[in-house]
Amino acid sequence: MQTRSVQQITTGHSLQMGAISVRQPLPTQQVEQVDPFILLHHFGPTTAEPGFDPLDLGPHPHRGFEPVTFLYQGALRHRDSRGNTGHLQAGDVQWMTAGMGIIHSERAHQDFVEQGGTLEGIQLWVNLPKRHKMVQPRYQDIKQAQIPLVAMPDPQAAVRLVAGTYLGLEGPAMTYTPMLALQIELPAGAEAALPLPADWNALIYLLRGEVQLNDNWNYGAETLLTFRQDGEGIKLRGVAERSQVLLLAGEPLNEPVAQWGPFVMNNQTELMEAMRDYQMGKMGVYVEHD
Repeated sequence: MQTRSVQQITTGHSLQMGAISVRQPLPTQQVEQVDPFILLHHFGPTTAEPGFDPLDLGPHPHRGFEPVTFLYQGALRHRDSRGNTGHLQAGDVQWMTAGMGIIHSERAHQDFVEQGGTLEGIQLWVNLPKRHKMVQPRYQDIKQAQIPLVAMPDPQAAVRLVAGTYLGLEGPAMTYTPMLALQIELPAGAEAALPLPADWNALIYLLRGEVQLNDNWNYGAETLLTFRQDGEGIKLRGVAERSQVLLLAGEPLNEPVAQWGPFVMNNQTELMEAMRDYQMGKMGVYVEHD
């Protein structure tokens, strides 16, 4: 397999969201977006004492994209203005289509708050095509048991398909943008050759550990790599005892992006409309409930 070459290496910068630390490798000054992916936040790992919620994101709106949460450690609770409630454990994925507008909150699960523990995850923003930006909102609560394991030649390589069609399997997440989302875990010495559609943009984010890419350079934790469209895929080999990688690939939308805070549209007029609609209550009413 002719492998893709690396286009950009970013490690992002640190942010503080309340009590939890966040790394933002996308966007950066070097990489504005990897169309259709417009934001990636790696939050935690943060250890919380019993009785404390390290991630208390109260009700806030979104429009025009899909906010996705991959939970790696801890437990979260989601609620939104469409009456959806989700309870995420480590390994689960929350895939929300904001579409025409939704208000939601994300907090640590009550059991986690009572017991304490470590919280870690990734939030990803997937852009919606212009024709789908005003679709009805949708919430998908995807449990780890629903995520299929892709059969690899090396049985030590664990590759789970969250979204897209890959090597004969279908991921559980329904998306408006043709894409792949693969969660990969490699012990030392394990290898995975991962074919990718030739005209799709692709990136990997290494949460922990160390991997060798394309039988060449090694890369460590908290590194994001974007790739040129000059090969058939990539090869990964585990170097550390345990390495975790998120691989994302998607068909580029090639559409203008206008963003203000939690709204992602195609122009400034649409952003003004989003702000007005939120202020007028057109994105629903968030009600705290059990």
